[in-house]
Amino acid sequence: MNKERFEQGLEVRKSVLGSEYVDKSIQNATDFNRDMQELVTEYCWGEVWTRSGLSKKTRSMLNLAMITALNRPHELKLHVRGALNNGVTKEEIKEIFLQTAIYCGVPAGIDSFRTAQEVFNELEDE
Repeated sequence: MNKERFEQGLEVRKSVLGSEYVDKSIQNATDFNRDMQELVTEYCWGEVWTRSGLSKKTRSMLNLAMITALNRPHELKLHVRGALNNGVTKEEIKEIFLQTAIYCGVPAGIDSFRTAQEVFNELEDE
């Protein structure tokens, strides 16, 4: 593992997803999934998210569309929060999900709207 890249990834991951969530993920890692946590932090967040070619906002917008296409609601919920942290507006999130509904299917779009609404409701309650 590249310790420097891991630390850079950890910093970006926390800025997007929130320190509480990331710290919990790292602290709760087991012998079984620790390697996955390190891989995601080093390569996903440290290698790709730190690149200057796209803004965090653009990366978040892409993630919302791709995760919708992959039908991964748990990850989508996490990345809706991250997108809001990166300056993506609710209006932009709505437009992303309308766009993905056409290209990925209406059920995927509906599920994404439902998941995002759960996040919006949780944030209002906090």
